[in-house]
Formats: sequence, C-alpha cells, structure tokens
Amino acid sequence: MRTTRTATAAATLTVAAALALTGCGSSDSGDKAADRPAKVEGGQQKKGGTVLDQPFAKPDLKLTDTHDETYDFIEETKGHPTLLYFGYTNCPDVCPLTMSNIAVAKSKLPKEEQKDLRVVFVTTDPKRDTPKELGKWLRGQDPSFIGLTGDFDTIQAGARSVGVSVEPSYKKKNGDIVSTHGAQLLAFSPKDDKAHVLYTEGNTDPRILEKELPKIVKGEKP
Repeated sequence: MRTTRTATAAATLTVAAALALTGCGSSDSGDKAADRPAKVEGGQQKKGGTVLDQPFAKPDLKLTDTHDETYDFIEETKGHPTLLYFGYTNCPDVCPLTMSNIAVAKSKLPKEEQKDLRVVFVTTDPKRDTPKELGKWLRGQDPSFIGLTGDFDTIQAGARSVGVSVEPSYKKKNGDIVSTHGAQLLAFSPKDDKAHVLYTEGNTDPRILEKELPKIVKGEKP
C-alpha cells in the first residue's frame, strides 16, 4: 500500500501516520491505542509538502552518531533548518530513494545554505545499523548527512512523537529481516525548531524538494 496525496477543498486534513507504514515492510501486529503514533491533524494539502496547522516539536532523541559519539538531536540542530527521516540501510527502495532525492535537492542550494541545513537519518533497525554501517551507507548519499542509531525504544518513542510509526524488526519465513516504518519526511524551521512541513511517500521528488527547500531553510512555508 502506498500513501497517496488527495486534494481537499477544506483547509483541514487528517493523516494517520500508520497509513505510511509502507516504506520497507508491513506489520500484522496491532498496537494498543495508547501506543499509536500521534496523528498529523490539520494542514494545507498541495503538490509538495503538507503545511501543518499544528507543528511538531523536535523529538527528544539522544542517540549515537556515525562517529560513535552521543548526539542530542534537539541541541545539535537548534536554530538550523532540519530534515528528519526514519528508515534503515537495508531498505530496498523508499529509504535510499528518499535520501538520494534530498541529496540532489540540497546540492542546488547556495553553499552557505547547504552548510546550515541538517539532514538527519535515524535508523529503525539499530541491531544491524551500527555507527560504522550507517556512516558507510550515508557517505554514498551525502557525506554531510547525519546518521543516528541506539536504543530502539528511544527511537520508537521519538518517531511516534512526530507522527511516524516504527515497529520492531522481524524475520520472515524466508529469512529476510524487515523493518517496518513510516515514510514521512519532516522539515523543521530554524525560527522555532518546529516541524511545519511534512512530506509523505511519493512527494519527495527532487523537483519538489528543489523548489521548496529554499523556503524551508529560511524558515518560510512552501
């Protein structure tokens, strides 16, 4: 199942994060209501990012970066335009495509804006995605991208606080390991450190990001 964009005449939109659980697998397990991710409620839908009526605060993520050092997401990205994505390096399709699209769009920005932008990739498969593996994978996308790994419960809680559903990895009968996660990309403004814009799967085309990133890095809404 893929997340699709639908035009609405009304200014409100409700996007259940669970609908984006198509990035790299599917889950048959049912979560208790209290454990479900926050919903994205309200927003102006258009071709491109969804501008949220109720922006998300940055998740409390204190994890390990690709240099094997502690990285405090809130503190390290404070005052910087920031893109946040949850995925894993063994993902066969959505994750590498999304990060590649970001890299292409980022390369079109002026050099100073490229330096200011923080692109953070948080693994949903921390058992396999060690700092070394994350670093190797992200260097193939863009050496400036920040990769984070660590305690799964911390990652899951952080993801759910911004409406992204993440489930524990599991092994299929054929031996393949699947990490199920939402495919949302969140854009945080440097002005208030909140995510005012959300991109769903299929709406991170490099042409869309190339058009909207210049406004995002300035703290404007696309």
